[in-house]
Amino acid sequence: MRSHAGALSGALLLAMIATGSSLAQGVRVTANEAERRVDVTIDGQQFTSYIWPASLKKPVLYPLVTDEGITVTRGYPLDPRPGERVDHPHHAGLWFNYGDVNGFDFWNNSDAIKLEERHKMGSIVQTKILSTKSGADHGELTVESVWVTGKNQQILEQTTRYLFSRRAHQRVIDQIVTLKALDRAVFHDDKEGVLGLRVAGWLESPDEKGGTYMDANGKPTEVGTGATSGASGVYLTSEGVKGGAAWGTRGRWCSLTGHTGEHTVTIAMFDQPSNPGYPT
Repeated sequence: MRSHAGALSGALLLAMIATGSSLAQGVRVTANEAERRVDVTIDGQQFTSYIWPASLKKPVLYPLVTDEGITVTRGYPLDPRPGERVDHPHHAGLWFNYGDVNGFDFWNNSDAIKLEERHKMGSIVQTKILSTKSGADHGELTVESVWVTGKNQQILEQTTRYLFSRRAHQRVIDQIVTLKALDRAVFHDDKEGVLGLRVAGWLESPDEKGGTYMDANGKPTEVGTGATSGASGVYLTSEGVKGGAAWGTRGRWCSLTGHTGEHTVTIAMFDQPSNPGYPT
């Protein structure tokens, strides 16, 4: 696989069933390397940010916000909110990586990993902002990063192009990833990869079991099954598979619809037909 390049692409859509006004300011993509972030706004309102804080082991898009200002991503571990689960600290925003490349776990890496276990992990390190572009209805961001094993070996160079668009009350992200092998790189069969999104509690399935949550005082608290009040998320795939049955099944797309207050929000992920293994 030396010097071989492959591209993966997909789209994320956030649809808001509501009405609202907007200012004619367009889609703005603004880099702030000193703060380790690139902010994306639509008509002056936050959509998302591409960030690479030192506390994470890969760059992510965080948060994701609808055109009505509703945040669909979980706050923990970057900005914990009361009532949220505090499991899986590597689940932050929207991210791209994999659970087993050359035997190194890039997916589960976080500061929570014990020091004696960190040599088994891998990190994706942001290296360069290649370009930004703003426009009336869409903006673009192209970045470069490198996959580094727990033995400090660089095995993959990643170039990611993001397209941020608006369509009526929909906000859309197209993510095109190109991986170039810097050394032999084998993606072993693994359940964890390649695109992840950790959602806010109200978008979780009401069938989820109990767990550890953040209380109003900022303390992790164990709660039992059935205590996930407000959870309303329902999964649906392109093949008509619904709810928990969607786990581990293939689909051209998968949507998640939930309710908060008077609002209904849908998130959908689409697999680009030219991707390996389509439909995923």
